Amino acid sequence: MDAKIENIPSCTIAYMRQTGPYGTTNVNVQLMEKFKCWVKANHLFTDQSILLGIAQDNPAFVAPENCRYDACLVVPDDYRVNADGVKLGNIRGGRYAVFKVTHTVEAVQRAWGEVFLQLENEGFTLDETRPILERYTVELVNNHTCEICIPIK
Repeated sequence: MDAKIENIPSCTIAYMRQTGPYGTTNVNVQLMEKFKCWVKANHLFTDQSILLGIAQDNPAFVAPENCRYDACLVVPDDYRVNADGVKLGNIRGGRYAVFKVTHTVEAVQRAWGEVFLQLENEGFTLDETRPILERYTVELVNNHTCEICIPIK
């Protein structure tokens, strides 16, 4: 799996949050589907839309029932949310190692098991001050892929 290095700009996001274990249930998938319905109902989905999935907590240090997952949409800086359950936030930009992955449960789980070792082997250090992103664009989804974006120093 090859990584490309990309400078992802800082951005404003609209998001919905789920708290609970990662990966063992489909609640995060359900959250993303609910969020996509909100995005479409509010006419925010275009060919240039960028959806993000953000696991906010490291389950090695945070109890599974307290792990936070955000389903996000990059929005204009002046966007105002007028919906219950949708909040605004910001992502600080910087250098990321970007891995393109087939968008299946198996491929994404395999990628999560490999990306950190690959980064270490290539001499990169994880920047723990910024979130790891799962990025989805229309083009990626149409090609049954997504990107795992790991912040690096």
